[in-house]
Amino acid sequence: MEATAGKPAAVDEAARSRRVRVVLLPLMIAMLLSMLDTMIVGTAMPTIVGELGGLEHLSWVVTAYTLATAASTPIWGKLGDMYGRKGTFLVAIVIFLIGSALSGMAQDMGQLIGFRAVQGLGAGGLMVGVMAIMGELVPPRERGKYQGMITSVMALAMIGGPLVGGTITDHLGWRWSFYINLPLGAIALAMISAVLHLPVKRSRSSVDYSGAGLLTVGITSIVLVTTWGGTEYAWGSATITGLLALGAAALAAFLFVETKAADPVVPLHIFRSRNFALMSVTGFLTGFVMFGAVLFLPLFQQSVQGASATNSGLLLLPMLVSMMVVSLFAGRATSSTGKYKNFPIAGGALMVAGLYLLAQMDTGTSRLTSGLSMAVLGAGMGFLMQIVMLIAQNSVAMTDMGVASSSITLFRTLGSSFGVAIMGAIFNHRVQDVMAERVGDGAALHGAQLDAASLAKLDASMREAYQYAVSAGTHSAFLLGSAVAVIAFLAALCIKEVPLRGGAGGGAAPGRTRTAASAV
Repeated sequence: MEATAGKPAAVDEAARSRRVRVVLLPLMIAMLLSMLDTMIVGTAMPTIVGELGGLEHLSWVVTAYTLATAASTPIWGKLGDMYGRKGTFLVAIVIFLIGSALSGMAQDMGQLIGFRAVQGLGAGGLMVGVMAIMGELVPPRERGKYQGMITSVMALAMIGGPLVGGTITDHLGWRWSFYINLPLGAIALAMISAVLHLPVKRSRSSVDYSGAGLLTVGITSIVLVTTWGGTEYAWGSATITGLLALGAAALAAFLFVETKAADPVVPLHIFRSRNFALMSVTGFLTGFVMFGAVLFLPLFQQSVQGASATNSGLLLLPMLVSMMVVSLFAGRATSSTGKYKNFPIAGGALMVAGLYLLAQMDTGTSRLTSGLSMAVLGAGMGFLMQIVMLIAQNSVAMTDMGVASSSITLFRTLGSSFGVAIMGAIFNHRVQDVMAERVGDGAALHGAQLDAASLAKLDASMREAYQYAVSAGTHSAFLLGSAVAVIAFLAALCIKEVPLRGGAGGGAAPGRTRTAASAV
């Protein structure tokens, strides 16, 4: 009798697993589009400037995309909750592809910047859509084994992006850096339309336009501060302080408006969940550390260890492979045991250790030693990358899956902006100070901006001074990262192990009430 009773459940499980695998391919393609884009376009930028001109506006090609992505992320999540994830996700892909096609056809830098903003608007819905759809299709107890694949795609994008971008630019022209998205996006659109079956929702609530507008202003101001501070404008300049004031005022007004809105764009009640609030902090800190490492590790290896810049993605291989392997292990272990608290604790500890080890690098550090230190950091991030999203999604009701996914994605994005800005400011300041000490004030003015070609032209003593300065700057940046990672470790210690939904005999039902979600 028990065997008969258990058989339908087993059949159900096998059928759901097959459905998820079929849907997973187009979801991974869509996510790859978003992640690859920045890597590919970054490699093509020198060629783009050579043809279109407008060198003074170069940074805006990246900034426009980043701003549009960050500002639209929470809105895409809310629209998915209100009107259904499939339709919202398809719209995001279409907008991204339209922006890609227009960017490829741009005739001047102004057009390219505008079209990149359109592309970023769509990109904001891609990552959120993938996470929220996975959250609706797969119970948290089973989600770990699939989310490790998401980390693998991220690692693939970071490794392959620069290589693909260089190859496309050299053989097909820079416009194909954008056009390459079109066939991949068409495949994702067709497959998702055919194989993804989710309920269409008809929300009677009106869109929270006031909240969305204030949040957009706040996010835009913050991203501009972290992008421009210390580069385009001094940190104490009127522009930066004005943006800070505008951002703070907009976010304060946003919080007030959300307490009054009938259907807020970011329901503040989700932050009453201890686990969700902790994962928001951890997501921010993981982004802070990860993108700071991605920025400074290749710089150190090229400037100090003499590595080639051509295959810059390969320089991060020890970190990314470690991150991918550990993420797959953690995901499968979570699915088989239903336990997850030890993974973010281990991730926080390894992240602190890895960053501290990287901070010890100097001009005599071998590539093997730096590679092993990178692997430790990668293992820490592997334990955190998808587990953070899993715990966050398990901490809210199904009706809030979209805003939960978009909030964690947004915090990670903002963390990366702050990480690059703050670690970059510390790095540049330290490099300039050391150059001033070693060779005088004149060299300090450009010490932090020397590229590989300029470095090769320096005499031996100047080159040695610069390498020492880069080593000192890297030490300071990674020491800060290690201190920041301690907070992620402490946050992990405070996590409450709540049973994952969908497990055998445990956990709340996927449609649990808002009150139950808030009690976590």
